[in-house]
Amino acid sequence: MNLSCVILAAGEGTRMNSSLPKVLHTVCGIPMLQAVVSTAKKLKPDKIVIVTGEHKQRIKDTLQDDELVFALQKEPRGTGHALRCARPALKNTKGVIVVLNGDSPLVRSETIREFLHLHRRNMNSVSILSFAATNPDNYGRIVRDASGRLQGIVEQNDASSAQKEIREVNSGVYALQPDALHVLDEIRMNRPKGEYYLTDIVAAAMRKNLRTAAYCMGTEDEFMGVNTRRELYAASRLMKKRIIDKWIDRGIFFLDTDSVFIHPDVTIGEDTTLYPNVYLEGRTTIGRGSIIYPNVRIRNSEIGKKVVIMDSTVIEDSRIRDRASVGPFARLRPGSDVGSEARIGNFVELKKTVIGKGSKASHLSYLGDSTVGKDVNIGAGTITCNYDGMKKHATEIEDNVFIGSDTQLVAPVRIGRGAYVGAGSTITQDVPPLSLAVSRTNQRTIEGWALKRKFKVQSSKLKKKGAKGSGGPGVK
Repeated sequence: MNLSCVILAAGEGTRMNSSLPKVLHTVCGIPMLQAVVSTAKKLKPDKIVIVTGEHKQRIKDTLQDDELVFALQKEPRGTGHALRCARPALKNTKGVIVVLNGDSPLVRSETIREFLHLHRRNMNSVSILSFAATNPDNYGRIVRDASGRLQGIVEQNDASSAQKEIREVNSGVYALQPDALHVLDEIRMNRPKGEYYLTDIVAAAMRKNLRTAAYCMGTEDEFMGVNTRRELYAASRLMKKRIIDKWIDRGIFFLDTDSVFIHPDVTIGEDTTLYPNVYLEGRTTIGRGSIIYPNVRIRNSEIGKKVVIMDSTVIEDSRIRDRASVGPFARLRPGSDVGSEARIGNFVELKKTVIGKGSKASHLSYLGDSTVGKDVNIGAGTITCNYDGMKKHATEIEDNVFIGSDTQLVAPVRIGRGAYVGAGSTITQDVPPLSLAVSRTNQRTIEGWALKRKFKVQSSKLKKKGAKGSGGPGVK
């Protein structure tokens, strides 16, 4: 099936009151334009062409997708002119060209697929996707004759009283055969606006006796265009509901759907439980049967099966393997990998660290640029001193090691298999396997020291007041 997609994304978006290009404002954590690109890719097109304006480079840098083709509309002269700007990128295209809008992030691929099926089946040159609007104001009305044949599209300002009562409106989605692209040259400029409107392609195609039709389908919410921040918020709410409804149908249990936020590219295994105030962002995956407790944020991370993430934990660009436990109040910075059945406890921070199967760092520790083997115990207050002010250095802790509390491991350093490190130690040299490493000063006890100090303090206070006399017995 030959298909090309053109996404119109050159709108300036002045009503957003922002220096950010309109199509880069986010809905559920992704740019609006990225949502439309994702919909287009589900159609498996041969080519996706994005028409941009002055923000072309910024949009390219944001999407970072080498499969996309970009066309430049140098001046904002309307949607009809924007599609003209895409024609060089569509040269030698065979098959249907579908036109989408970069500020309509809720369009479903299923709806577009059904629309394209009707376009092909009826051998149209130009097809328009329409929908029934609750409030048709600000939409172009689809005008039909008594037999239901398309007569044209009439804009709100040009509509008669009777036409304003029409509920079927233009969605802004079109399907064209390649040989219909020349019709764009027949579109006349709207003089008051100085723009060429793509809606006028219907009248132009009919003047050329090209087969043209409109198909009413989909839901009103799908075709919502975003031009203001209020509309952006409304679109985000609709997308959020759509995402959560999908996961409910796939066996995910939510304690409170209103307070959970899930990005579109997240995947979740069945029988997972999500508590309130959970944020699943980017391309995160959650394995089946996991439990995510309140106030957790996970971004671009892989969570295995039957994992427990306790309250107030942050995980970024990391991996948690099956049956592991993390938190509460833990932070996993990018590059961390927690092994199966491992335990990362409260107020533990990992950075670019691998934790082996069954190992534990239960509280109050920092492990950075480290490799920790299997069945290792990391005592409370352990720190890997990985930065010397110039470079980062690695710490390696082999299997079955016991690290006592309040230990500093000054990297680069290796702790051999089965070794013990005594509590309160500062380790600056490698520890051989099955050894005990202790780094402490000898304890010194001075009996009666506290009593002598007490008398000394009291004497000092009396002298300041001008009092006479000596201290206690035996005190000089």
